[in-house]
Amino acid sequence: MRVIVSDTSCVIDLHKAGLLEEFVCLRESIVFPEPLFDDEAISITKAEKNRLIKLGLEVRCLPGDQVGRAGQYYNRYRQLKIHDCFALIVAEETDKSVLLTGDKRLKAIAHQHGVRSHGVLWATDKIHDQQLCTLGKLRQAMRILLGDPFVYVPEHLIQTRIDRKYR
Repeated sequence: MRVIVSDTSCVIDLHKAGLLEEFVCLRESIVFPEPLFDDEAISITKAEKNRLIKLGLEVRCLPGDQVGRAGQYYNRYRQLKIHDCFALIVAEETDKSVLLTGDKRLKAIAHQHGVRSHGVLWATDKIHDQQLCTLGKLRQAMRILLGDPFVYVPEHLIQTRIDRKYR
C-alpha cells in the first residue's frame, strides 16, 4: 500500500476546504509526523485531531536518529523549516511513500533525495477518483481555495477543476 506523508501546508489547505476527513479516508495510508501534528496544525482542534486519528490518520513519532537527520537537513537546506525536514525524513524512510507538500523548495529537495512529491490538488484528485465526496463538495472546496489569499496554488489549476474536472 502506498503511504502519503503530509507536511502542514496541504493539511491546512484541505482543512480550510473541508476535505480533510475525506483525505484521511483515502485507500492509501496517511502519515503525519508527530511534531507537525502537535506544533504546526494549530488550526485543527483537538476534537478534530482525535476524529482524524479514529478515521485512520497515523501520527508518527520520530526516533532520535530521525530527529538528528532532520536537524542535519535543516542545517544543510536553510530554506526549509525544521518541520519540513521532519516530513522529508519520514517520507524518505517509508517504503512506497509520496510526500504531500505545497512548498516548491521542499518538493525540489525531496526530488533530489529520490522522494516523489505532489501538492494539494493531487490529493483532491485522489478524493475525486475514489469518490469520497460529491462533485458539488469538491467544487465548493475549490472555490474556497480559490478565494483564500494564503493558498499558493496557481488559480488556473483550481479553476480548471471547477470548470472541467469536478463536473
